[in-house]
Amino acid sequence: MPSDIHRQRPVSRPSPSRRFPSVVWGLILGGIFAFIGFLASPNSVAPAAAQAAETLCVGVQRDVSVPLTDLGPSPYMRMDGQVTEFSGGLYPGGSNTRPPEMEAAGQAIAAQIVPLNADGLPDPVDGRIVMISLGMSNTQMEFQTFMDDAHQDARLNPSLTLVSGALGGQTADRWVDPAAQAWLELDARLNHARVTPLQVQVAWIKQTLTRGGDFPGKALELQADLEIIVQQLQERFPNLRIVFLSSRTRSFLYDRGLSPEPAAFETGFAVKWLIEAQLAGDPDLNYDASRGPVRAPFLAWGPYLWIDGLNPRSDGMTWMPADLAEDCTHPSSSGVEKVSQMLMAFFTTDSLAAPWFLARAEQPTSIPSTSTAAPSSTAGRPPTERPLTPTSPPMQTQAVTREAAVPVPPRTGISLGIAAGVLAIGIGAAAFVLRARG
Repeated sequence: MPSDIHRQRPVSRPSPSRRFPSVVWGLILGGIFAFIGFLASPNSVAPAAAQAAETLCVGVQRDVSVPLTDLGPSPYMRMDGQVTEFSGGLYPGGSNTRPPEMEAAGQAIAAQIVPLNADGLPDPVDGRIVMISLGMSNTQMEFQTFMDDAHQDARLNPSLTLVSGALGGQTADRWVDPAAQAWLELDARLNHARVTPLQVQVAWIKQTLTRGGDFPGKALELQADLEIIVQQLQERFPNLRIVFLSSRTRSFLYDRGLSPEPAAFETGFAVKWLIEAQLAGDPDLNYDASRGPVRAPFLAWGPYLWIDGLNPRSDGMTWMPADLAEDCTHPSSSGVEKVSQMLMAFFTTDSLAAPWFLARAEQPTSIPSTSTAAPSSTAGRPPTERPLTPTSPPMQTQAVTREAAVPVPPRTGISLGIAAGVLAIGIGAAAFVLRARG
């Protein structure tokens, strides 16, 4: 009889085909959650893997020149052996330090940079100090990383707004037309950032011309374009106070290519000569209303970015092939980070930048006027005559605030993922038990 009863009321047991999915699905879901948590972890290997996936430059080292900041009053010798009549240094006389009169004028102008409202009037409560960038694709990539880094820095002036105006493919010759697409895109980005042209007070320019060329002809051509660009900046942004300029970073192409050496190095002379022309009183670059019509903002060097590859600069910095992408011209992720660090170091320490770039409580008591020194000399003046002469999507604009980023505990993402995975496995196991008892 018991055996008959057993046959009439069989115990319900899930078949292997029904038991199997409960456990397996729990394991699968657990693994998925753990993997997602691992990727979310700030210490995961995903960034390293992404960097390893970059296709980097494999260019060879060829000595190009001593950087301008280290060349001082010595004459510049081109790679082909041509000894030129032009010396180094960022400022006249082979020096990297602004002349005293220029420094005093610059500090007075920097002190005028205060938060402005949409109509360009001082507003210490709701006003903004707008800094823009202007240049080509390299500038676009580097300034975007600089904005990202600045946004995480609690030292920054809470009234500061950074807007990337640089645009891929828009070299200096593309900006000389006042109706060019690059200017229209800059206007659109300012509007997207909810600021007006009357709030723009500072600009950083890093520009170039494509291909190689003779020296000094190619550098003079770039200087002429830069002069037109700064004049147009003055017309478009009447409250613009200071324009900082930088030369190109090093290329690992030589003589031919998109932006080869030594033409890339020689963009520094274009910046140097432009600034020296303003110092010499060129009326087309006048920034002082007491001396006549204002045609340009005050011009000064920003961070000097060029490094002769594997040859360390006097500050110890090098520029490796891996700091460039496969074309040996555009920066890789490590390259843009190096430039961002140089930008941050400059704007947080320079005497014309720190007073408005940093929050008042964060300003150093003694601000250096330049980050690098070089011997002084009276040799090596620039020439006095100058000849006349597919876009990327908009970059994100950011208003910099003093709110520090909330630190994430190491491996938090992994811990949460594992916890979710254990929970999923537990649900699967519970489903198995309940089915077994049912």
